[in-house]
Amino acid sequence: MHFDLHGRQDADAPTIILSSGLGGSASYWAPQLAALSDDYRIITYDHRGCGRTGGEVPADGGIAAMADDVLEIAQQLGLTHFDFMGHALGGLIGLDLALRKPGMIGKLVLINAWSKADPHSGRCFDVRIELLEKSGVPAFVKAQPLFLYPAVWMSENVERLEAEERHAIDHFQGRTNILRRIAALSAFDVDNRLQDIKTETLVIATRDDLLVPYTRSIRLAEGLSNSQLQLVDFGAHAVNVTAPDAFNAAILRFLQAF
Repeated sequence: MHFDLHGRQDADAPTIILSSGLGGSASYWAPQLAALSDDYRIITYDHRGCGRTGGEVPADGGIAAMADDVLEIAQQLGLTHFDFMGHALGGLIGLDLALRKPGMIGKLVLINAWSKADPHSGRCFDVRIELLEKSGVPAFVKAQPLFLYPAVWMSENVERLEAEERHAIDHFQGRTNILRRIAALSAFDVDNRLQDIKTETLVIATRDDLLVPYTRSIRLAEGLSNSQLQLVDFGAHAVNVTAPDAFNAAILRFLQAF
């Protein structure tokens, strides 16, 4: 597992692990690093089979195998307690950890995540699989921003999106790995176990998310026993990228509250 350390490095620094979504890249969290660096030791990592981390997700491993990768990082660093923030698929990893290792997670932040995949999200992933299988990697990658960003933001960031597209094609995680990751997030279902999660949790959702209906986050907040919900009107699926200032302020209020 390839991971990076940011922010404070002193022994008593509170630690937070950031886990990205389907793309699996540590670099996804770049808009959060400066805001968190003064107060936290930050760990970002490339998911298995993504970026600088080799291998592939096990065929039958699912989200639990991805959570085991986080535990591997924690073991390497000698961590027994940390906060965790996950975006979409990364949020599912956080839920799995909170269920299996409740004493390890201090505070949990879930961004446009779910306890059970919505049928609409399933339709979106079916379309993306069709693009990959029938049109190839460039078409799959070109469609990706449509599920991540608001239209206005995309219009204002054309050059950035073109650079991201080139990078994503050049560093594509591979057909097998992406299909296994989609299968894992589609099969994930802890809807009937939410009440067993006692971890203090902030659930963040955007009303304009094309990929994941915000009602999935309402369900999370209602089902979890110790949670608060923040609904945002604008920002789409990747709200931490498209509206970083408001997002960073919200997570700091939650993480630093006693």
